[in-house]
Formats: sequence, structure tokens, C-alpha cells
Amino acid sequence: MLCSLTNYLKYKEMSRIGNAPITVPEGVEVTISPENNVVVKGKLGELTQSVHADIKVTLNEGEINLSRSSDQKEHRSMHGLYRALIFNMIEGVSKGYVIEQELVGVGYRAKVQGQRLELSLGFSHPVIFELPQEIKVSAVTEKGKNPTIKLESHDKQLIGQVAAKIRSFRKPEPYKGKGILYKGEVIRRKAGKAAAK
Repeated sequence: MLCSLTNYLKYKEMSRIGNAPITVPEGVEVTISPENNVVVKGKLGELTQSVHADIKVTLNEGEINLSRSSDQKEHRSMHGLYRALIFNMIEGVSKGYVIEQELVGVGYRAKVQGQRLELSLGFSHPVIFELPQEIKVSAVTEKGKNPTIKLESHDKQLIGQVAAKIRSFRKPEPYKGKGILYKGEVIRRKAGKAAAK
């Protein structure tokens, strides 16, 4: 009963999100094709999202509205999902997204050459990672501070995937706290065996 109530509240929340109109800011152009493809263009780039046929997308006087064909659980879920995706696209092409990561560890370094990120993470060889053209990357090293990687993009989904991939090269460990962390992230530390004695 509790599980079904939780699911109901989750879908009700998604439905509430789906009903909220999206305001298109100045400088952003939105096109909706007959095939239900939404194309968003702005100063930072262009993004396309294919929308399920059961979700209707309309643009009227600078506002995007989404409606669903029924109140089925699947349709309520998709309603909120597509609304969130389109909203993220508009935010991305107008304002962009930034993710910063810290390299915590002795001798850890980051170097950028074009779209190539070179990471020294305590392995015998540096980790080389080629970034997509849609991602702008920079590395900052200041004396007395941890090296920082800064990712910028208009594509929220892509920048999240790239950041997760970079983090996977050296996930933070809970004993010394070393690894690649998101800026401001706090790792729950564990006591080692010596501390337990």
C-alpha cells in the first residue's frame, strides 16, 4: 500500500510539472515539426528532442505547453519528463551549464590541449580523455589548492555524462578522501583499521 502511494505521489508530481508552461526567453527560437520533434536554437547552440506521439507540444505567444492523451501512469510520467527535457534545452541554449570537479590527491594534475584532457591520477601512465566538441573544458591549478576541471556546455545530458565519465577514472575513496570530486561535494569518511584498534 505504501509503495503504491509513493508511486502515486511521484506520478502526481510529474503530472504537476508537465502542466506548467515553459516561457521562451528572448533570443531563443523554438520549432515544432509535424513529426513531434522540438528544435531549440539559441546563442550557445542548437538542440533537438523527439517527443512521444501521445504527448502534444504547442507553442503560443512565447509559451510552450505540453498535454497528454490520457491519465494513464505512463502518459503522466512522460508528460513531466518531456516538459523537463524541453525546459533544460531552453536553459542550455540561453544560459548554458557548468560543472566543476576537483582532483584531490598528492601529485594529481590536469592538463588541457584542445579537446584532450590529460589527467595524472597516481597511475603509472596519465589518463587521456577526448571530449566531445559540444563540451568546453579548462583546467586550473593554483598554489595551495586542488587542481580544478571546469566543463561548460549547452547540453545538460551530455555534460552530465562527461562529468560522470571523468569521475569514474578515480572515484573518491572514503578513507583518505582522494579522487575526483564534484566542487562542493562532501565524502563521508570511514575510519581505517588502525583507528578501529
